[in-house]
Amino acid sequence: MSNYLEPLIRLFDENQNPDLAGPMERYMRDQFAFLGIKSPKRRALFNQFLSENGLPAPERLSEVMDALWDLPEREYQLTGLDLLEKLRRTLGAEHVPLLERLVLTKSWWDTVDAIASNSVGLLFRKYTELIDAYAEKWIIDENMWLNRSALLFQLKYKQDTDESRLFRYILLHADSDEFFLQKAIGWVLREYSKTAPEAVHRFISEHELKPLSRREGMKWLRRTKI
Repeated sequence: MSNYLEPLIRLFDENQNPDLAGPMERYMRDQFAFLGIKSPKRRALFNQFLSENGLPAPERLSEVMDALWDLPEREYQLTGLDLLEKLRRTLGAEHVPLLERLVLTKSWWDTVDAIASNSVGLLFRKYTELIDAYAEKWIIDENMWLNRSALLFQLKYKQDTDESRLFRYILLHADSDEFFLQKAIGWVLREYSKTAPEAVHRFISEHELKPLSRREGMKWLRRTKI
């Protein structure tokens, strides 16, 4: 474990709440243990820790993130997401293997979605050569969470979305029975429909999608009656 994190662990231990931990664990389908620290308080404690200890040097980011991922309680992985956001301007192409490792470890929607749509999305936009190097492999990987990451990295791209790539990736998994892939397809279609409603409407109309993907993808279009 990184010595840098020892004050944070003490701070979280002092503020854990077993009465809240149980409901938080059940909400996450008992995938992870929790300390019982809700997000606003967790972030306040993290900011207190940062005010006293500062941010880690960029060259120590992988070490610190791996240490956070090794800790059993989910609050530490969620704090890792906050740390990635605070260091977003220092992230470079060399950090993609770290992000891939985080996606593959203790995988669940709360971490994977944030990593894919924020950190991965940022780096793939900045270094477009990474898309062919990583996303093209992720979308056909046997790991569902890498598939989901490839589907979601353009979630916030709006007019910069590579539409042909997005639709191609969707069609690779359009017949999947996996809930998290069906949901990701619907989510990214819904978000892109706010930028290119006609294109999304045409795509949904012309292709066979799972009911969940279709329903989620059409939500904004139906509200706006497009």
